[in-house]
Amino acid sequence: MMEKLTPQALYSLEEYARIRNAFRAEVMAHKKNRRLPLGDHAALYFEDRLTMQYQVQEMLRIERIFEPEGIAGELDAYNPLIPDGSNWKATFMLEYADAEERRQALAKLIGIERSIWIQVDGHDRVHPVANEDLERETDAKTASVHFLRFELSPRMIAAVKRGATMRAGIDHHAYRTECEIPIGVRSSLAKDLH
Repeated sequence: MMEKLTPQALYSLEEYARIRNAFRAEVMAHKKNRRLPLGDHAALYFEDRLTMQYQVQEMLRIERIFEPEGIAGELDAYNPLIPDGSNWKATFMLEYADAEERRQALAKLIGIERSIWIQVDGHDRVHPVANEDLERETDAKTASVHFLRFELSPRMIAAVKRGATMRAGIDHHAYRTECEIPIGVRSSLAKDLH
């Protein structure tokens, strides 16, 4: 199981200012194997302890948070996005550069977060538990960002650890796509599992 972040695991604002460029470069290199494009306008960004530490450090820096209560608030917000050893946690983003195209797409894509799936070779598809923190759609549109948790069975975890191939896709009436998950992403995701 990935350890959750604690105040002791974080850099102070001064220390973070000194190491930020090197830390950011490390995180960006790490994230290359944590992004899975799903067609032209969607992607899964798989979160882990390092991506969440970066997020927390950036929030503390931007908001100039150094009080223990403020730090605890950020940790409470971001720790739930760290995998628990039997799952993957991902930020799902619908990505449309043009605002009008995005507005029209979000109106057509209600429920898309529930139609995403990942499949470990030889096993059933896994659909995510979506948006446990708050509802992100209305009757008129969905949000462009969703938070997902993919729970895996012990047999699926064992297969992933052995290097099984995996596929992912979206089966929504207005957006259908499917792809093989590249080996770099699979290797990175295997490290999330115990």
